[in-house]
Amino acid sequence: MTTDELKTRTKSFALRIIKLVEALPPTRTADVIGKQLTKSGTSVGANYRAACRAKSNADFIAKIGIVEEEADESAFWLEVIVESGLMKEELVDEGRTCKGFIG
Repeated sequence: MTTDELKTRTKSFALRIIKLVEALPPTRTADVIGKQLTKSGTSVGANYRAACRAKSNADFIAKIGIVEEEADESAFWLEVIVESGLMKEELVDEGRTCKGFIG
């Protein structure tokens, strides 16, 4: 996969996360979890772009590590959304593509 393809995929992931969060039920719990997911899910692409501008190999490794952490955190919040019953798994599966970015 090229750098540009991954930039496109991470932005697409962010946009799907935004749509998923907007579809959560209007509860305090969903609001809190939605904010956490929005932060982590949208930061995957932003941090990947930062990694692409790294000044050295060490800088790239550090920045790509942040991308991996944010993708994993996003996967966690998606699991919480499903397991808490806030949204059905089949509705979340469209957004649950963190694995496609790192594995």
